[in-house]
Amino acid sequence: KNMINRRKVIQSLAALPFAGSLLGTNSLAAQSKTAAVVSSLRRDFFKELGLRTFINAAGTYTSMTGSLMPKEVIEAISYGADEYVNLDDLQDKVGERIAELLECEYATVSSGCFGAMSIGMAGILTGKDPEKVKQLPNTEGMKNEVIIQESHTIGYAQALTNVGAKVVKVKTAKQLEKAITDKTCMLWFLNAHTDQGEIKWEEFIALGKKYNIPTFIDCAADVPPVENLFRFTKMGFDLVAFSGGKGLRGPQSAGLLLGKREYIEAARMHTPPRGETIGRGMKVNKEEVLGMLAALELYLQKDHDQEWKMWESQIQLISDSATSVAGVESEIHVPKYANHVPSLRIRWDEKKLKISPNEVRKQLREGHPSIQTVGDSKSVGMTTWMMVPGQERIVAKRIKEILSSAI
Repeated sequence: KNMINRRKVIQSLAALPFAGSLLGTNSLAAQSKTAAVVSSLRRDFFKELGLRTFINAAGTYTSMTGSLMPKEVIEAISYGADEYVNLDDLQDKVGERIAELLECEYATVSSGCFGAMSIGMAGILTGKDPEKVKQLPNTEGMKNEVIIQESHTIGYAQALTNVGAKVVKVKTAKQLEKAITDKTCMLWFLNAHTDQGEIKWEEFIALGKKYNIPTFIDCAADVPPVENLFRFTKMGFDLVAFSGGKGLRGPQSAGLLLGKREYIEAARMHTPPRGETIGRGMKVNKEEVLGMLAALELYLQKDHDQEWKMWESQIQLISDSATSVAGVESEIHVPKYANHVPSLRIRWDEKKLKISPNEVRKQLREGHPSIQTVGDSKSVGMTTWMMVPGQERIVAKRIKEILSSAI
């Protein structure tokens, strides 16, 4: 019914400019009024498709479509959609601009952090040799071993092996030095697991320099703090990768690769518009490149202290609401690395409240509005940094309702 009504409105509005010209009014003004009314009838795609939207009290998960882009980023994307431009020229200019903003040697916009890892790895494997570029993932005749700490092993390391690299795992600095052979091409570090590995940043970089092997750090979810955008290139890592659609709030399918020009130029040889490359499918369109630049500029300009205080007050509100229910306890914490934002953990005595954390999460998810959280069988976890301000009140009310009803 809605679709039929919308169609009728649009059909009747389509005649307005002509009617306006007959009456001697300004037809351009009539057309702009028509456009304004039509645009107000914005299609509700998710509703049409039978999909539920939700309040994101979980965080920047790809499965939950990451983050919401600010209007300035959407405007940059819309701007890019209306013109043609040479893709390589755009990446060159934006790369220079990002490098200037982040005070590093060079940069490029990638297809997410995973894409940044893949093209960065590919560039190190092949250098700027066009024949080697075409050869991947076959690494015959190339240095192709990447050393990582065993505690840094995660599924995302597949970004390295997908392009032909072989992973060698070590635990200590001594083992790392022993593992270096004439096939070693890179040392890879996972920032999120910094505390779990024996080798820390400075020693890792020093080992790379000692043996003249490039070092690469994955900082996917390590913004905030804003300092991390500068910290690791200045520290001496040759390549640094960030997700674009998490804390930076750029396009979910974009990322940043920062570092040494020679390696990033080699990485670019694997990316579109070039074909016959391992990175051909990791295309970043002009709209995403501009959106990523706009997101980065906006992020660097924002008042990070004010934003942090807002997150703390939002988390406190939800915590106070939950703990107003007898038997409920909460813990506000900030992860040291990755997703470094005020976070909440809610627990209770299931003898007093006859409901499990998983059931609470289910009711939050299936209620109105739907609220997505994290946690496990022992607690319900939340963050507020991906919420639209004001939604924390809805979340606080719903968690209290659900817990109160279980007494």
